[in-house]
Amino acid sequence: MRVRTPDAAATSPHIDRNNHNIWRRRTMAALVAIGVAGITAPALAGPAVLFPLLPLPLPVMPSPLDAMPAQPQAAPQVDADTDVVVTERPARFKRQIVAYQTREAAGTIVIDTPNTYLYYVLGDGRAIRYGIGVGRQGFTWSGTQSITRKAEWPDWTPPADMLARQPYLPRFVAGGPQNPLGARAMYLGGTVYRIHGTNNPSTIGGHVSSGCIRMTNDDVIDLYSRTAVGTRVVVLPAERHASSSTRRQG
Repeated sequence: MRVRTPDAAATSPHIDRNNHNIWRRRTMAALVAIGVAGITAPALAGPAVLFPLLPLPLPVMPSPLDAMPAQPQAAPQVDADTDVVVTERPARFKRQIVAYQTREAAGTIVIDTPNTYLYYVLGDGRAIRYGIGVGRQGFTWSGTQSITRKAEWPDWTPPADMLARQPYLPRFVAGGPQNPLGARAMYLGGTVYRIHGTNNPSTIGGHVSSGCIRMTNDDVIDLYSRTAVGTRVVVLPAERHASSSTRRQG
């Protein structure tokens, strides 16, 4: 009997590799088809999925806030007279008309140092009361002066004794919103003291200055409009809130 030997071409390793590659391509095509069926199966045949795919990570989408420039932190306001800052301004320091009995004439300014009030006397037992900042311990004073000069948005030149205590202060600051004297200033006699505004309203109600009387800019503008050069200013001592000629009621 004649025995048939295998065809050399059929048993060639090269042919086996080709067959293997064809098998791999067909298998990958089948897997891709199964994957597509797995994606569309929930919509077509319910929850069954033949070849569930692993969830892909969601892309990170930029937030609209990321495109906004960073908001700078508010720099702390510099108090030229002192480092002490009153963090809250009570409602009682709001400008208001109050009952006020005094023998001072209408148009007089009375500084109630210990209670940090300024009274503008209206007469008939009434006065406009403003909250103020006054001299800290060791820098209070009392007596009677008069307004000798008025200035809007005044320049500020720190006196020599203040520079000796605080050498880091500027030697000159032009008038404007950043000036420690604020929007208005009323100069008292031949002294270095003034009634003036402030760019740091949080100090109102405190014993914080080197002797000047400070007000919010809104309040000092209001007082400025009511006064004239020559206006009498009575500054009460720090250890009491009334004198024999001045009594407060209400």
